[in-house]
Amino acid sequence: MHYLMSSIFIVASVATAFGQTSVPGRFLVGFKSNVSESQSDDVIRKMGARSSKKLSRLSVHIVDLPPTANPNAVANQFRNLPELEFIEPDMILAPVQAAVVPNDPGYSSQWHLPKIQAPSAWVTTQGSPAIKIAILDTGVDPSHSDLNSRLTAGWNTYSGNSDSTDVHGHGTKVAGTASASGNNGLGVAGVAWNTLIMPIRVSDATGYATYSSIASALTWASDNGARVANISFDVVGSSSVSAAAQYFQSRNGVVISSAGNSGISSNLAASPYIITVSATDPNDLLYSWSTTGNRVKLSAPGCVYTTFNGNGYGSACGTSFSSPVVAGVAALVLSRNPNLTSAQVTSILVSSADDLGPAGYDIQYGSGRVNAARAVGLALNQTPTPISDTQAPTVRILSPTQGATLWGNTTVSVSASDNVSVTRVELLVNGTVTGASSSAPFNIDWNVNKRSRGTFFLQSRAFDAAGNSTLSSTVTVYR
Repeated sequence: MHYLMSSIFIVASVATAFGQTSVPGRFLVGFKSNVSESQSDDVIRKMGARSSKKLSRLSVHIVDLPPTANPNAVANQFRNLPELEFIEPDMILAPVQAAVVPNDPGYSSQWHLPKIQAPSAWVTTQGSPAIKIAILDTGVDPSHSDLNSRLTAGWNTYSGNSDSTDVHGHGTKVAGTASASGNNGLGVAGVAWNTLIMPIRVSDATGYATYSSIASALTWASDNGARVANISFDVVGSSSVSAAAQYFQSRNGVVISSAGNSGISSNLAASPYIITVSATDPNDLLYSWSTTGNRVKLSAPGCVYTTFNGNGYGSACGTSFSSPVVAGVAALVLSRNPNLTSAQVTSILVSSADDLGPAGYDIQYGSGRVNAARAVGLALNQTPTPISDTQAPTVRILSPTQGATLWGNTTVSVSASDNVSVTRVELLVNGTVTGASSSAPFNIDWNVNKRSRGTFFLQSRAFDAAGNSTLSSTVTVYR
């Protein structure tokens, strides 16, 4: 099942989007959930464009234009198509870097931990190795002595390989803020020091990342067991990242991101699938450089003392670091009560926050500054909502194609997806099960030579863990 936002977001103009702030000649195009793969491919082809990749688990294509194409003209063509959910340029994002590096002696200690009442929360839980926090950033230093025992297998969506080593330094600072080893007589402590860090590199060597690499990282993290994802980039406004966050949330994960360090109030709407965090100082006042606006759901300390590349430590400031503070608290909540839904975790974080600024919600502090002790306390008494899975998988036969003539041993390739997981895919020939596969990629062998010459009707049936099943449309082949 594909997860897309119900509202349509269309880029009004891309004249200034392409160039230095976006990948030249590239769109991210989201199709409605009822649009088939062949329909979306046909739409893109008729536009004279090419889909270089479909983002995993999403109905979002990375669409590359020919060098001679006019991006505005293509966007206008896409805008009028009923199959379209949204279109946006694949923006290149600068990391939300430290806006201020304070030199005050008090900032060299971890004042942010007692400020959020982490020591009181640690009486109950310091985190659990069963909970993974995905750090979507520049990578993480695998040799850092305060991080290496916390690392689990990660990925690199920028290069498409498993090398998640930090190429910039930003990600190591973020990872240590969330989950550096604690109570080990060394360096610093993370907010949730017993949780695992899943390092996912989404950026180039200068720290810049694209919407597509971040969206891909979210789905990969979810598929590989992450319950919390931290994005220390300003991703508000990206429909692709929001769609990936919706997928992450549908699997009971929580996505946290930085509000940004612009120092202005943004009028961009918040994503319902991402907790966006502004930054507060030791006096619980908003830092002047913290972005505000309707995007802000929570606030958290924005200057930390944390891990640095090369086995070092230092001070760092920015919403890049208020975000992993909240991610760490979310991990503490899930460590205490892992059966909570994503909606329940979000509700706990919001309702347990210390209200700052005007009473109630406001666009500077959101619902307030995060409070780890109160959040863990609410998790103790929260009864998990039973999860009822009534959503059936989607399934279709990729090959052989309609009307093909076959002979010998044939591999039938099937595409199947589900909101939780696909447990089994069967191949039916003329209504009879002739083979099955229980793991992706779902490829099932069929010896056509054992059949008499004639016409055969192929279907595939996919099952999920709850017993829901779906039968694909029929592919007619010949021998």
